[in-house]
Amino acid sequence: MNLRYLCLSMIIVIFAASNADARHHQSRAYNEAQAGRFDYYLLSLSWAPIYCLTHADDGSECVGKGYGFVVHGLWPQYDGGGYPENCSTQFELSAVAAAKGRSLYPSEHLMQHEWQSHGTCSGLDARTYFDTVDRAASAVKIPTALEAPRTDRSLTAAEIVDLFHSANPQIPDHALTVACSRNNMSEVRVCLTKELSVRSCGRGVRTSCPAVSIRVPASR
Repeated sequence: MNLRYLCLSMIIVIFAASNADARHHQSRAYNEAQAGRFDYYLLSLSWAPIYCLTHADDGSECVGKGYGFVVHGLWPQYDGGGYPENCSTQFELSAVAAAKGRSLYPSEHLMQHEWQSHGTCSGLDARTYFDTVDRAASAVKIPTALEAPRTDRSLTAAEIVDLFHSANPQIPDHALTVACSRNNMSEVRVCLTKELSVRSCGRGVRTSCPAVSIRVPASR
């Protein structure tokens, strides 16, 4: 066997092994995305004024609504990182469930998206899932300073976390993160058990803001 043939054979073996490994990971990820199979929830509270800076014509959330934090979603998560989405489910978004969802989310589109992408992976029917979203949001008290400020503020992510800790002394360390869009606060995220007790977040859930002060735009 000449050297050229030997090298070519080794390349083919390595390529085949890599493809098999990739298929294994894809299969595992697919198998994990099953309704009800997750470790904890991530409650995302979106800062509406940031969204409204680029979607001022969205009458459902902006145009003088005066919102501060709004419910973005309640997302099943894996402790090891990542999350399931768009799971197969026997449950449909019934009219009764949709009516409940509309009372929680700032827009019809967001409500439908959240059910399809995340609610289907909860293992719950749509009405029970939205009831769970409602209870999750009620479990976190918004700090008075961030309820609906009339003027822009400048705070560090650590100061925002401290405000939430002061308003919610039961929140443990590493259970709350702040997300930013450039130098603007865009979301606060809280990790919850399936029973909706506050808990530390899993791998990959962390604050994504710069260490300097960030802008918190006033309610619109």
